[in-house]
Amino acid sequence: MTVSRHFVLAAGGTGGHMVPAHALAIELIARGHRVALITDERGQRIPALFEDVPVHVMPAGRPTGGPLGWGKAAKGILAGRAMARRLYESFEPTAVVGFGGYPALPALLGAFADGIATVVHEQNAVLGRVNRLVAGRVRAIATAYPHVERLKPRYAKKVHLVGNPVRQIIRQIGQKPFPPFDDLSPFRILVTGGSQGATILSTVVPYGLGLLPEPIRQRLQIVQQCRPEDIDQVRARYRELGIPAELATYLPDLPEILARSHLVIARAGASTIAELTVAGRPAILVPLPSAMDDHQSANAREMSAAGGARMIAQANFTPPVLAQQITALLEDPEALIAAAALAKASGIPDAAARLADLVESFGRPPVMDAIGDDVRAKTVKTGALAIGGAA
Repeated sequence: MTVSRHFVLAAGGTGGHMVPAHALAIELIARGHRVALITDERGQRIPALFEDVPVHVMPAGRPTGGPLGWGKAAKGILAGRAMARRLYESFEPTAVVGFGGYPALPALLGAFADGIATVVHEQNAVLGRVNRLVAGRVRAIATAYPHVERLKPRYAKKVHLVGNPVRQIIRQIGQKPFPPFDDLSPFRILVTGGSQGATILSTVVPYGLGLLPEPIRQRLQIVQQCRPEDIDQVRARYRELGIPAELATYLPDLPEILARSHLVIARAGASTIAELTVAGRPAILVPLPSAMDDHQSANAREMSAAGGARMIAQANFTPPVLAQQITALLEDPEALIAAAALAKASGIPDAAARLADLVESFGRPPVMDAIGDDVRAKTVKTGALAIGGAA
């Protein structure tokens, strides 16, 4: 007897959508289920994700560019929906789980057409456009925050707070003590703008650190992710200041760096916030002002209100303001340690398990899967009629 079931995950091709989908896939596979992924070409190219999971790249239109663009988008969405339905015929999923992004839309539309249970997961503190489009038709809406903007009150009964799934290696950081820190110890800062870096951080952070008193500068140890076009200038500035700095356009060992960092200066993407809170690392957050629906500001407000971060709007993010914030943190080491604890208290480390519990709750209960497997086996061996068959 087996209770293994099939689940399709659908995610747009950015890390913010793909990382939590990957964490859920690992959890479902560990529970004995089979998983397939629907994404776009960008998602397929993200390294170290879904390496042992069947990946299906499907067209997904993005409605932009006026009537002509909308027409092309509709054609792509319909083509993706048809491809998704063909996949469902052979894979027979118990549920389809959407993680936002336009590639998730055709997969969910195909599931609606075939009567398959659907769940969406919202990583941000503002409900994304695709999730808003399908919110009225899905069985459940899983959220990362207790309060999500643009989520209509009439959907409250199917909203489930589960958190934002993160990698196991990040959860392990949160299980260890905060790195030792006092008035004399090195002060390790991680600066990251997400997968593509952020020019504003490269412009402001080195000059802000340069305004710190010399005794503080001597304690600094910096790891910073930069855009390729910024890295030489940033390296030269740190060299002038005499501040030890490790710079890279990509940080494959980011979890190890995060584990030994005392402070993170970063954008406020959903995955960044989730990892900071689960790991228990205080932060200075600079939301991306052009983010859709200004969702990064909403994300940052949650962590800031919890006491685990300080939010600075990009328009106010200047070298003097940054220097002032860091000086205040260093003047009271206990406050920094307390901020780390508050950040960790606002995290949900078992988000992947919570989301897996939710998606497993749809479709037939496991005992019915087992009964169905037994009946099918007997039908093959004896020619007996399956339950519900005609006499």
